[in-house]
Amino acid sequence: MKNIPLDDVDHVDRAVLPIGTDYQDGQVLDWHEHRRAQFLYGATGVMVVDTADGSWTVPPERAVLIPAATPHRVRMLGVSTRSLYVEPGAVPWWPHRCTVVDVPPLLRELLLAAVEFGPDYSLSGREGAATTLLLHEIAARAPLPFHVDIPTSAALAELCREYLDAPDAGVTNTDWAARTALSERAFTRRFRAETGESPAVWRARARLLAAVPLLRTASVSEVSGRLGYASPAAFTAAFTRTFGLPPSRFTASRTSGGR
Repeated sequence: MKNIPLDDVDHVDRAVLPIGTDYQDGQVLDWHEHRRAQFLYGATGVMVVDTADGSWTVPPERAVLIPAATPHRVRMLGVSTRSLYVEPGAVPWWPHRCTVVDVPPLLRELLLAAVEFGPDYSLSGREGAATTLLLHEIAARAPLPFHVDIPTSAALAELCREYLDAPDAGVTNTDWAARTALSERAFTRRFRAETGESPAVWRARARLLAAVPLLRTASVSEVSGRLGYASPAAFTAAFTRTFGLPPSRFTASRTSGGR
């Protein structure tokens, strides 16, 4: 199934519904939720998924697991998706929060094949076996660290979402504390209590997450300068330390082969 709304087939008696969808570059799917759990794979491009308690950046050739009935918003940057919508009862192991995972070759090929199935595909034979194997492959995936938590309080959440939209290396704890009418010490203590890390560490990760979509169209040197790093080497070291891969793995020349 390709480019059809989930609502058109959600009633079909299948635990797994595969749907492929092409999106305009920059298209935003505003806040919504699905009755089913969703495995959202970007065959091309970068996705940014927001929920009330976090923001997940999904690099090319990765996917995000979205729990059932979770309000979320998705920004699509040059994305063609291959999604699975899964009955919650079929996946009791599904994570309770969004989770970014790798998509190895077998899982990718299964996804590409599955979106060619009709909504009432046969449960016996090849199609049923493929959807069963898809769930086994997804269950074996390990989480990747492409996210930041969003504080629970409205004032701190607003600061964080603004920063994610426009990361600025010059912002300090003093700046943020002043905006919340707290002392710097009280602000830092509250921020750490709500996110589990200091504001400075949070901002550093947010800047690195912002690099992922920028690398679609800009070089490592250009992105490092845009995000305020002293040198491309410093940016590369920070990115690799945080995500386990160098930023060069996410440049256009390395990701243009997605299907």
